[in-house]
Amino acid sequence: MRYNSVYPKRFGFSWGDGEMAVTIKDIAERVGKSVTTVSRALHGYDDVSPATKTLVHQVAEELGYTPNTYAQRLQKQRSETIGFIIPTFGPRFSDPFFSEFLAGIGNQAARHDFDLLVSTCPPGEEELVVYRKNVQGRRVDGFIIVRTRQQDARIQYLQQIGFPFVAFGRTRGKLDFPYVDEDSVEGMRQVIGHLISQGHARIALITSPPELNFSQDRLDGFIQALQAANLKVDQALIRVGDLTNNDGYRQARELLNLPQPPSAIVACNDLMALGAINAARERGLTVGRDVAITGFDDIPLAEHASPPLTTVHQPIYKIGTMVCDILVQLINQQPLEKSQILLIPKLVIRQSSQPVQP
Repeated sequence: MRYNSVYPKRFGFSWGDGEMAVTIKDIAERVGKSVTTVSRALHGYDDVSPATKTLVHQVAEELGYTPNTYAQRLQKQRSETIGFIIPTFGPRFSDPFFSEFLAGIGNQAARHDFDLLVSTCPPGEEELVVYRKNVQGRRVDGFIIVRTRQQDARIQYLQQIGFPFVAFGRTRGKLDFPYVDEDSVEGMRQVIGHLISQGHARIALITSPPELNFSQDRLDGFIQALQAANLKVDQALIRVGDLTNNDGYRQARELLNLPQPPSAIVACNDLMALGAINAARERGLTVGRDVAITGFDDIPLAEHASPPLTTVHQPIYKIGTMVCDILVQLINQQPLEKSQILLIPKLVIRQSSQPVQP
């Protein structure tokens, strides 16, 4: 998948009327200058007079000249393309989180005149093969990494070869790479603090795969908040889901079938929370009155769920633009004002988490 496709420009023709694209030679003939002078004028070189530059740009605009991006990239030995490999399982891809994040990256990449090369690959050894192929084939100039793991082989590989990348998320251990992240520990503390203030004491957690770094952070925040309130951490109320709607449904159904079910269910992302809402409604429970359910991320669906979902807001689109900006600076070897950014989350309280009923 490519955004901002430059294929028509690369091969010297337009899709519309079949006419050949205007070249620098055409402009040179019109203005009566050499091809070299016109090329240097278009690229803003100082040895070309302002009057010539103005004339060349005016004629280029009149003729509808479009630079040969492919040739320019070959000359610079760069693809001017950002790589984004989405770690996914199974044949379906429907996580709204990635849609929002991808829009932020893609739109910002376009503002920098970069293309975006997007692919999907399940985590594991095959994933690293894809990274190597993109690096060795010079298909991309840098990567954006998402859903970082506690020990992340992707980051280790790119650091080892000195290839530009920016991560959305941190890892365990030494954080000597550029990243943007949300403070998941603090976000989960806010969720649990809110539920406790509503009178909930038996609170369940549907966490996510433990190898993901944010999973551990959100679990840590969950445990810390319960302990700070002198509430028991019941391992029977902690379940591992796979971040999908279906698994949120399955895990919540098991929790609600317990002899002593929880009065509140906290999910580590919104999709699992929406699945938990379905499980509660299937049992005839009114979410927000009979059981509280919360999520994390604040995807667009959260506000329009039934009932609207209490969740931790992450500015997903904005984060996409931020990681893209940092990566383009790295690729262009520009100094970074800040290479590691930790955002403070904000709890959005909606109808899915009302006070516990007496």
